[in-house]
Amino acid sequence: MKKRVSIKDIAKQLNISITTVSFVINGKAREKNISESLTKKVLELVAELNYQPNTLATSLRTGKTKIIGFLVDDISEPFFSGIARRIDEIASSLGYKILFSSTRNDTEKAIELLQIFKDRHVDGYIMALPEGLEEEVKKLIQTDAPVVLFDRYVQDVKTDYVIIDNQSSTYGATEHLIKNNYKRIGFVTIDTLQQQMVDRLAGYESAVEKYNLPSIVKKIKYVNSAESIEEMIKFFKTEKQLDAVVFAANYICLDGLRTFRKLGIQIHKDMAVVSFDDFEILEFCEPPVTAIAQPLEAIAENVMKILLNKLKRTGKPVENTQVSLPTILNVRGSSAKK
Repeated sequence: MKKRVSIKDIAKQLNISITTVSFVINGKAREKNISESLTKKVLELVAELNYQPNTLATSLRTGKTKIIGFLVDDISEPFFSGIARRIDEIASSLGYKILFSSTRNDTEKAIELLQIFKDRHVDGYIMALPEGLEEEVKKLIQTDAPVVLFDRYVQDVKTDYVIIDNQSSTYGATEHLIKNNYKRIGFVTIDTLQQQMVDRLAGYESAVEKYNLPSIVKKIKYVNSAESIEEMIKFFKTEKQLDAVVFAANYICLDGLRTFRKLGIQIHKDMAVVSFDDFEILEFCEPPVTAIAQPLEAIAENVMKILLNKLKRTGKPVENTQVSLPTILNVRGSSAKK
């Protein structure tokens, strides 16, 4: 087996100190007044010998693993995968690796995954906080671990987070339908205490109340798509006077569109539709579906900016940062005027 190249080998070959090689490799050549010519020689030899740092030794020396834990409900969902993609790009450019994990709405699995992150000594945590994990996350924060939440937050969990203005977003989408002459607007969501879903419902209810319209809400005890569709079939059969509906998340919207197909409901002709979260398939519906688009890149970039600031701290406490970003209502044919 070929012997692994070490910093000592590079130093010996160039007849310089191990410390000098280490400074160059770690980007501290200018700070330590190492000449450009020597820096160039070191880097050329590093490339020629294909030197790879010993990550275990580095982590033991620095106390950093350059690994970040990323925990969400389901990373295959367009919203989460879009954010994960941008976070991975930023992390990779800075030498960090991401451990991506999905809880599948299973609290026990979420706790196990969190323990795996701890065992791997990740430098920081990025989470769309799963229900039932609040106490575990509080304990984590108490250890001074860098934790950044996104998509949702819990009022009594004091940490950094990046969210969007959920209440204003659904208020605006509902008002858009009202101004296009829709009078019986339903709101389909899940039965949960997750703050982002509570806020979305509040936005809808504020809009219909302002315009003296009825509040027609369906809360689904979400287990899987099949059961969700069954609940929606009953809802739409009962609420036959509905002329519009706002779906509170992309996966709920997908189940709603499948329900429409089963019931023979035509988008816009029979029912105007707005989805919270925009995703590619909505543009291919007939007519295309109006959607509230979340700024995925901005969410990812803010999350990484906050986390990196936390990781750079040198013993001094860093105040929590809370960011709320606006959304865009992409208006399409599904919500055109009656």
